[in-house]
Order: sequence, then C-alpha cells, then structure tokens
Amino acid sequence: MIIVHHLNESRSQRILWLLEELGVAYEIKAYERDAKTRLAPDELRAVHPLGKSPVVTDGETTVHESGAIIDYLIRRHGSGKLQPPMGGPEYEAYLQWLHYAEGSAMLPLMLQMYVMRLGEGGAPLHPRIEGEVDNHMSYLDQALAGRDYLLGQALTGADIQMSFVGEVARAFGKLPSYPNAEAWLDRLHARPAYKAAIERGGPYALGR
Repeated sequence: MIIVHHLNESRSQRILWLLEELGVAYEIKAYERDAKTRLAPDELRAVHPLGKSPVVTDGETTVHESGAIIDYLIRRHGSGKLQPPMGGPEYEAYLQWLHYAEGSAMLPLMLQMYVMRLGEGGAPLHPRIEGEVDNHMSYLDQALAGRDYLLGQALTGADIQMSFVGEVARAFGKLPSYPNAEAWLDRLHARPAYKAAIERGGPYALGR
C-alpha cells in the first residue's frame, strides 16, 4: 500500500491530488506543523532523515522530493496516464517542467516568503526578488497562452508539480498580473480529483 506522509498546508497536497487523478489506492499518515514555527514535527525524521514532506512509502521503497515522487508514482502506478510517451519531444518538455518547478521557479517565491519576515531589514532585496518572480511567472504565463495545460489540452504530472508555484504566487497576490496562469490554476482547482484530495487531506488554504 502506498502511504503518503502528509504535512498540512504543504507540497504533499499535490501528491494526494496526483493519486486521486490516477485512481490509485493510498493511505495518509498525517503530520501537523508547529503552530509557532510552522516547521514539520520531528516524527517525520523517522521516515526520512531530512524530516520533510512529502515522503511516500510504497512497500520497501521510500521516495522524497515532489518531482521524484510524481515521476515514480506515474511510472510505477500510472498505467500510461498523466505523462507523454517516453522518447518524444513532449516527454522532454514534461521532464523540464517537473524539474523547473522546484529547481528554479520556487526559489524567488521562497526568498520572498523569508525576506518578508525581516521587515525593513529585507527591503534592499525586494526589487531583485520581485524581478525574479516576474521573470518566472511571465515565463509560465506565456507557456500557457492558448493552452488549458502546460503540454496542451491534457493534464499531466507537470501541471500537478507546477501547481504549487501558482498557489504560492496567488497567496502573495501575484496572479492577477498573469491571466493565463490564473485561469490555469482555477482550472486545476476545479478538477474533481483535486477536490477529492482536499477532502482527504484536510484544510488547504494555500492559493485560495
């Protein structure tokens, strides 16, 4: 049985969504953030030394990192769903989006999250961070022009992986400046599998 080690208000929500889209049975082991620090509890270190979520256990296999989890679950349990055929140009674009989400796109958004906590001390960094956020969000917005999803008219794991970028951008009030990305995120949130994952995973305010 697949077990998703699920931290509230975190990236692990998109793993629940992926499994709902695939129609694969899974169990949730839930963890709660510390109310003051917002950090994950130490119990997660028993699953993986980093103590981070998401982590998935599938029998004797443990997988961490969202992109790796999405890739693993689709390859092992997807039966051809949610990814283009291997070897073609669409598959290469799919892989790029999987890696881009956390490798590049999330960095300026995470920097903004932390620098905001510095108050006036972080002010000198704001213009550079804002410029990088715009750079990445403009890229996403342009890629979605004339498309329902990142690779065309069908949802893939790339959309699920990139959804957290859109949700954090919305939480910061950025999305109205990027109408294609905003419509895309609304489209993702309207999917029945997304709603089912929220029902199972518990409250998820991010991006709403």
